[in-house]
Parts: sequence; C-alpha cells; structure tokens
Amino acid sequence: MAEKYWQKEIETASREEIKAIQSERLKKTVKHVFENVEPYRKRMEEAGLTPDDIQGVEDLYKLPFTVKQDLRDYYPYGLFAVPTKDVVRLHASSGTTGKQIVVGYTQNDLDVWDDIAARQLCAVGADENDFVHVSYGYGLFTGGFGLHGGATKLGATAIPVSSGNTDRQVTILQDFGSTVLCCTPSYAMYIGETLKKKGVDPKTLSLKAGIFGAEPWTEEMRQQIEELLDIKAYDVYGLTEIMGPCVSYECSQQAGMHVNEDHFIIETINPDTGEVIPNGEVGELVFTCITKECCPFIRYRTRDIGVVNTEPCACGRTFVRMSKPMGRSDDMLIIRGVNVFPSQIETVLLKMGYSPNYKIYVDRVNNTDTLDVHVEMNEDMFSDTIGVIKANEEKLEAELRSLLGISANVKLVAPNSIERSMGKAVRVEDKRKLLGGKK
Repeated sequence: MAEKYWQKEIETASREEIKAIQSERLKKTVKHVFENVEPYRKRMEEAGLTPDDIQGVEDLYKLPFTVKQDLRDYYPYGLFAVPTKDVVRLHASSGTTGKQIVVGYTQNDLDVWDDIAARQLCAVGADENDFVHVSYGYGLFTGGFGLHGGATKLGATAIPVSSGNTDRQVTILQDFGSTVLCCTPSYAMYIGETLKKKGVDPKTLSLKAGIFGAEPWTEEMRQQIEELLDIKAYDVYGLTEIMGPCVSYECSQQAGMHVNEDHFIIETINPDTGEVIPNGEVGELVFTCITKECCPFIRYRTRDIGVVNTEPCACGRTFVRMSKPMGRSDDMLIIRGVNVFPSQIETVLLKMGYSPNYKIYVDRVNNTDTLDVHVEMNEDMFSDTIGVIKANEEKLEAELRSLLGISANVKLVAPNSIERSMGKAVRVEDKRKLLGGKK
C-alpha cells in the first residue's frame, strides 16, 4: 500500500529541522515549568540551574529527572503548570500500588494528542473511510480516549466499544464493519480465540489492521494475533504520565515505533547510574514533554527498557524509532541472583507452540527463590496422556533453563483455566513481596 501520513511535513522533516524544533520548544518548556511549578523550580535551583542554562537539546542532560513517585508526592495537582480553570480533562493511572497518578490536559494538549493518534492510524493505512473499533478501556485510563480522539480527528468512524463483553465485541465486528481494532494484545488474542470457538472465519470480517499496546508483547505473539484475526498487527506506545497511547507508533514496516519527536524528546540512560548512553544501546527510556501545557514532565524515567534506532526507515518517516519495551527495570524479577523478564518466558512458550496465556509465580521456600510457570494447553494437547504432558513440561523446563540460566517448574494446565484480562494482563504473582521479603 502507498504510505499514508497525517502531517507529512513534520513526519518527514530533516534531522536538523527536528533538532531545531526540539531545542526551541525545550527552552520554552523549561521556562514554563520554572515559572509555574514550584517543585521543578526548587530542583533546578538546587542544581544551580536557571532557564537560561538550557539553550537546546544538548543541555537536556543538566536537568533533574522526574519519577513516578513525584506524581504521588504532589498528588493530585502539585505538578500542574497551568491553573485548574484551564484544565479540561483529567486522566489517572490504575493505581495498583500506592496513590494513583493524576495528569491534566488543556484543550491544546488534547488537540496534540488527537494529532499524534491520527498519525498512528494513518501509519497503519487508515483514513476517513475506516471504522475504528476501540476496545481499550474508557474512563480514567488513557487508552480508549486516545485512539478515539485520533479516529475522530482523522475523520474515520470511531466505535467506542470499550473492553469486556467479548461476545458483543464479536457481534459488533461482524455487523458494524470494523476495519481497525484497538486494544491490548492479550485482549486481541482473546477476541481471536472467541472467534475460533464461535466458528467465525476472520476472513469474513472487514478487519485489516490492529493497534495494540498498554502491555509488553513479543514478535511471536504478533504472529499469533495476525493469524487468529487475519490482520496486520501494529504496536503503539504510551504512558499516562506523558500522553497515553501514541507517544510513539509503528508504521507499515513493523520495525520499531517512531517517536513523535516534535512533542517528546527521548533519551536512553543506564538505569543504575542515570548516565545518558548512546542510541543503539539497551537502557531505560526517558521522555521529556516539549509541547504539553498542563503536565510537561521533564526527563521522566519510564522504567521501560528498550533501544533507540536512528537508522532511516523505509516508510519515509525521519523520527527515530524505539524498540518494543524489553521489560521494565522495576518489573524485572531477580530470582536467585538472575535478572528475569516475563517477556523472555513468553518468547519460549510461543516458539514452542503454546498460547500466551500463562502465569508466573515467584516465591521463597527455605530461603531459596522458586519460579513456577503455569501454561495453558490447547484442546489437542489437553487430550494427550499424562506421560506426554509430563514430557512436554520437561521440554519447556529445559528450554527455559537454557535461556534464563536458572530452573523453572512448568505446569501445563487445562484450556481457559487462566483468568483472562479485559485490560492489561497480569502475568506475575510475586509472593515474596506479599511476605515482605526482599526481591
């Protein structure tokens, strides 16, 4: 298909033009937060900085980091850079640990968000003739509103289905002619499984593309989704603190997500030292907002581990690309002294033909960490003899040991026995935390 752009001039701008835009907007943003956000002003003063010390992107490293705890410490509005009378919408995180974080938007902030979501939709081939089926949750979570706003801006037809009630989702996919599906990858898998159970051939649907994010997923899972739904599956990245979905977006090449660099500056740092590391090296991703009015967070540490790719992309876009997050520095499991990411386990399962429906249990028994992985079988595997199932468990254990360097206990469980999530999938239960033990 011919490449589509929403704002071609900026999406294909030269690197020199992008740097100039970033430098000018960074200077304005730093002045804005210095004058309007007391915690930022105090931190800059403590570091001996004034806005005049930041003359461009080359000075970004001088500024202090922002972390999630800051949003909790100044909950709910302590980091807002505009009066609340100028705030037209609030979003918040799910609040699974500690206080939820609250982020505000001015009307201009929402207009920017709509534009970058429209860029994502164009990048997957959508236009005003499409029906965008939004199965991300609506409400305080940013997912639903993000893609909804982009579809509306694009002139496409937004279908605000939200998450859950999967039988109804299937009916709407069939009857409304949905062409682009937007949801978490785990829920896309569930929709695909539901189609299969109902005997619905995905080729009879109008779906052509899916935009999936809000949780980590592997290339193997992408292949499974594409087969189950007969679509092209595209990755999208965002987080509540920065802008929700579409901070970066995947194009037709499916080879990394283009960062909207006219609105966000991305850095990669060593997660242990905070030192900036070169593009192309694995590290923690850090974002600075340079156009947001209400919550222009500076050098926000995402805790997502990834790589920034500056090589030219065949799609024609010149924005740098970031990899799928390889894990999170704060979600990384340390088991018997070894760093383990759930995505590593998922890669093994999918390569060996298992579904991405699994649960990881970590515990400590007699002062030794234990790692148990429960994996759903498909219907054919479930009909195997106990001996065959046991042999398959041992094969998985050997593969995991080879990749991780530590042993794991694998248990193959019945189909559909692991609870499905309509939002972000919860893959890990670390009982050491519940017991107050040290990771």
